[in-house]
Amino acid sequence: MPKLSESIESYLFSLDNDHFSTLTFRNYKHYLERFLEFVISRGNKKPGIKHINLSLVKEYSNFLPKIGLSLKTQGFHLIALRSFLRWVREKGYNSLEPGSINIPKAQSAKLKFLTGDQIDRLLNAPSLSTIQGKRDKAILEVLFSTGLRISELVKLNRDKLDLEEREFGIMDNGGRTRIVFLSNRATDWIKKYLSSRKDHFKPLFLRHKGKIEPSVPDEKTRLTPRSIQRMVKKYVRKINLPVDASPHTIRHSYAADLLMAGADIRSVQKMLGHKNISTTQIYTHVTNKQLRDIHEAFHGRGK
Repeated sequence: MPKLSESIESYLFSLDNDHFSTLTFRNYKHYLERFLEFVISRGNKKPGIKHINLSLVKEYSNFLPKIGLSLKTQGFHLIALRSFLRWVREKGYNSLEPGSINIPKAQSAKLKFLTGDQIDRLLNAPSLSTIQGKRDKAILEVLFSTGLRISELVKLNRDKLDLEEREFGIMDNGGRTRIVFLSNRATDWIKKYLSSRKDHFKPLFLRHKGKIEPSVPDEKTRLTPRSIQRMVKKYVRKINLPVDASPHTIRHSYAADLLMAGADIRSVQKMLGHKNISTTQIYTHVTNKQLRDIHEAFHGRGK
């Protein structure tokens, strides 16, 4: 069985090859190196995977708050460890069951949503006189049409989309596949963006900053999650939205829009790609609150 240090190095290499964002890679490297240092500090100078047991992980969980980490950051450390152990088991090695690691739950942050008017303003914010603007318009339309996570959006290749049927398949990190449906508007803007491109690159959404030589590998042309986050922030500032919106805010708004329109919770769960329905049920609390506000405003003025 390989050394823990070698396994962590191999795992991080796999993350890099899977085109995780630079930020995700850097964070996971930091979290796992901290875990390795902790294990070594317990007296084992050359630890292996076999040394990771539930008792050690509990010690580590108790150690994290003592170095001043917030509950949320403690969770990130343990999520990284769980992901690493899942990868170890996929490689055929015996290890601690990843699911046995409890992740501390921080108090749920209030979900942010955009109103219909705010969504319309955001979708219409890009200038359509440039290829970047057409790309950004297509991205925003796809985000609101599908509720995709940005990690899913950036992996899209144009040859995998069926624009006639307005659908495509997505595989998440857990290996589950779901069908995603595009609106007519999103489909139209993808077509307009692609028709303005004169390249052979596979990624659906390219970076257009600077000249890209035809010989550049496909993956070097792909937009990163961070680029899309910055792009959304740029348009939020441009139209002076009162909500500090992000791509995930658009995902929240997509879910809320479906539920407010009468979609059932199970269907929304499938469309969002949630493994557990409890994750989707968070949105019902918000939409119920909105319905209550409407009821109080128009039925007896809150009396």
